[in-house]
Amino acid sequence: MIPRVFLLLCLLALSTQAKRPNVLFIAIDDLNTRLGCYGFDHIVSPHIDKLARQGVRFDRAYCQYPSCGPSRTSVMTGLRPNTTGVLSNHAFFRNFVPHAVTLPQLFMQNGYYVARVGKIYHQANPPHIGRSGPDDPASWQHVVNPRGRDKDEEHLLTVYTPQLPLPDQMCFLKAEGTDAEQTDGKVVDETIKLLEEHKDEPFFIAAGLYRPHIPYIAPKKYFGFYDIDKTPLSPLPENYRETVPSASLASTSQWPNFGTTEREARECILAYDACVSFVDVQIGRLMAAVDRLGLRGNTIVVLWGDHGYHLGEHGLWRKNSLFEESARAPLIIDAPGIEPGTSDCKRIVEFVDIYPTLAELAGLTRPENLDGVSLVKLLKNPKAEWNRPAFIQTKFRTAPGYSVRTPRWRYVEWGAHGGDQGVELYDQENDPLEMNNLAGVKQHAGTMARLKKLIQGNWGN
Repeated sequence: MIPRVFLLLCLLALSTQAKRPNVLFIAIDDLNTRLGCYGFDHIVSPHIDKLARQGVRFDRAYCQYPSCGPSRTSVMTGLRPNTTGVLSNHAFFRNFVPHAVTLPQLFMQNGYYVARVGKIYHQANPPHIGRSGPDDPASWQHVVNPRGRDKDEEHLLTVYTPQLPLPDQMCFLKAEGTDAEQTDGKVVDETIKLLEEHKDEPFFIAAGLYRPHIPYIAPKKYFGFYDIDKTPLSPLPENYRETVPSASLASTSQWPNFGTTEREARECILAYDACVSFVDVQIGRLMAAVDRLGLRGNTIVVLWGDHGYHLGEHGLWRKNSLFEESARAPLIIDAPGIEPGTSDCKRIVEFVDIYPTLAELAGLTRPENLDGVSLVKLLKNPKAEWNRPAFIQTKFRTAPGYSVRTPRWRYVEWGAHGGDQGVELYDQENDPLEMNNLAGVKQHAGTMARLKKLIQGNWGN
């Protein structure tokens, strides 16, 4: 006969295990803050907006490097780009930090089922759709790489910049067929299958969606959500280029807007918005499945875009700049037991903070070498005292760039030696679009000296 005490201990252990929170980890490729919940009222994004109301929306969340590979590596390792060694989409972090315990590995080591569907680490989009690309196999027990009709219909694209390779082109397709035929529809279908199969055990399931990344492909009905005559292109002041370092505009090689006409650029903005609305519907399907399966009360949901994205601001397109539009990205966390007084947090946070946050929420012991800090304090009280800046870096075609973002200021140095190839200073309170470079204004010399020390402290420039 089995002793009664032993049975009680077994039941207690099972009960404890059942209470461990699940994690649904949603990454969206090239999603910027152009969402209803971030103040863009014309964008049709009700499902992401609902998630933001239910959880905490971080208004000022910043990636560490505005490019897919470096940013995603920082999120997944909790380490800054100079530590991971990933300073481009062509580097692999295991070559530099081979023994790093990634975020999903931490959960795996603690008995979780861990799986990925779609793009979490860097995959060249669209070339790697349907394949793992430069994934980290040690991070997953199971992977699924969906491929939809979008990958097979790239020959149908309307292309305005044929001089560029496909992953960089300004191009779009109003697709025939259903959502379910698109790669992102398949990503969500496969993620729902995993949720259904593993709902009775603790899981860390990551879903990586491929839109709104170029090429902008979505079923044609989503293009009908928007009006081209109400889709403006950001204006540029006369002689704007002379007011900023040349490196700050280098991410768009043919400036402005890769040489497209205003009408062509506006069409691409509309196509981007259509992709956002398409992705939003897929998020709605995913969250409906979480509710249907009774998982919401014990599942941490985190949704993030891997970096920001330009749609003509400063004459730029895509990412890789250090302006706000490129460095800032959506971050929403909905966690069981967190009852904030408001769903919005305006504190400065970084993407390296995601790893320690999820570790603390799940009660896991995090690696000691992480560069970020837990955001649980802000999840419980979004207005709590907080005095941390954000550090963002890039190198694209020209000089390396280093930026620090504080509640009021953005300061940028270009070049390997303390801003020898240009400096920028922007007052976020009075110039949120960052159009007026104050670096040469004498009255701000003290502010620049203080911010320069922050950059030196982080990078040693």
